[in-house]
Amino acid sequence: MSKMTPQQYMERESKYGAHNYHPLPVVLERGQGVFLWDVEGKRYYDFLSAYSAVNQGHCHPKIIKAMCEQAQKLTLTSRAFYNNVLGEFEEYVTKYFGYDKVLPMNTGAEADETALKLCRRWAYRVKGIQDGEAKIIVCENNFHGRTITVISMSTDPDSYGGFGPYTPGFIKIPYNDLAALEKALQEPNVAGFLVEPIQGEAGVFVPDEGYLKKAYDLCKKHNVLFIADEVQTGIARTGKMLACDHEGVRPDILILGKAISGGAMPVSCVLADDEIMLTIKPGEHGSTFGGNPLAGKVAIAALEVVKEEKLAENAERLGKIFRDEMKSIKSNMIELVRGKGLLNAVVIRNKPGKTAWDVCLAMADKGVLAKPTHGNIIRFAPPLVITEEQLREAIGLIKEAFNQFE
Repeated sequence: MSKMTPQQYMERESKYGAHNYHPLPVVLERGQGVFLWDVEGKRYYDFLSAYSAVNQGHCHPKIIKAMCEQAQKLTLTSRAFYNNVLGEFEEYVTKYFGYDKVLPMNTGAEADETALKLCRRWAYRVKGIQDGEAKIIVCENNFHGRTITVISMSTDPDSYGGFGPYTPGFIKIPYNDLAALEKALQEPNVAGFLVEPIQGEAGVFVPDEGYLKKAYDLCKKHNVLFIADEVQTGIARTGKMLACDHEGVRPDILILGKAISGGAMPVSCVLADDEIMLTIKPGEHGSTFGGNPLAGKVAIAALEVVKEEKLAENAERLGKIFRDEMKSIKSNMIELVRGKGLLNAVVIRNKPGKTAWDVCLAMADKGVLAKPTHGNIIRFAPPLVITEEQLREAIGLIKEAFNQFE
């Protein structure tokens, strides 16, 4: 069969696949490090990193080697039996992040659901809230996934509209608002506060300095669990191993996903100490694929890469350069530049024929891939293995794209 055109690839997806995404019109077939190549051989800088899943770069040799070696031995046993890798992964990841226990899952949404179940169970078994009465505080403009329970706490009509009835038990408050949190914590049946240290999907909204620490202290005062969704912000993305580390906060429940596998396969996990984790007994929660030996070996390799290659330090240093350079662009389209580490966003003033989508198309034409969120915000999150030289070259291409609209 002769090679198809990009248009044919896109039409095939449209014909046979559900229309639940609106991708940028590029058809990719290969990735290495910070680069992606399309089916016609054009090379791009990847500035999305699969929503921060490929922090270690595409097809990192150490991660792929671990994957291939384990794939030839054993991929899945389910948790009906022990396997020789799971304990190794559990010991490695709990020591890496400093918790008593880990509960492995596959996707970020599954890990969020797991954290919600743990929080509710802790509320009934430890805190003494009456069964079925626990409330969990969440933030407006949050994004924790797409399951029914998770969209029940969403304030984005695209996420929840037309999917009811919704799961009860959530109190929604404004993000970055300590007074609202303090007020919500007065409710006696509150068990947890679920928060993204930086709201990624909302457009890389960075809270005020001190917000996380003060929120954590308020939770402690009211005997409420501080639950951090670090699926997107974790694993060195923001310039520290966890975004919570910027303020010295140790979440009671820590949710990780995406880059914990370096983008090689779905791996996620929830970390907590015994008082919380051991409230769930055998048969009360699980996953066929969660904690499989392939995932264990991949995750260990992916986490080793982060420390060996000092990716948090690289993200911290290069993030400052990126934000400074973006702020220097003379464009009336750029309203605001914000971010932490290599998780950044540029807020665009949309005009006819001059929208964030149009800028992303122009950048793709120049060889940089990024994607708009909420219509007027472009998120920039390259793999953390990017060098300063590569970053500056990509910035030059981004500037050229913006200049086209002046």
